[in-house]
Amino acid sequence: MHHAEHHVHEEVDVGLFDRFSRPRAGRASASTGDAAYLANWARTHLGVEAYVEPQTTVTEVTVVLVAADGEWTRRKVGGERGARKLGEDLRIPVYDVRKTGYPQRMRDFDARRRIERRRERERDL
Repeated sequence: MHHAEHHVHEEVDVGLFDRFSRPRAGRASASTGDAAYLANWARTHLGVEAYVEPQTTVTEVTVVLVAADGEWTRRKVGGERGARKLGEDLRIPVYDVRKTGYPQRMRDFDARRRIERRRERERDL
């Protein structure tokens, strides 16, 4: 009796693990965590714009929020509809990165970051 109970318990665990580890097709909703993170990020940065990145074979649709100073962040957004809804909810412009490319200020920000990190490494030597 005890052995059978243990076996059932194992099956439940495996099923649970499968559900979390295997991405289910068609589930194109951003997690509430991602949505809350993006909303908070947009509120705490100036001049935020959203750039929607297309789905690829390995990633869902993502959105990159870029602030006026070029600082940026990326999260899953629940498809292109999710990106448009995000823009409406946060009252920020939404661009399709395939049409517009990334803003120059984002590249400038990354370049400054690389220089700062290199200087820190050199200082630590």
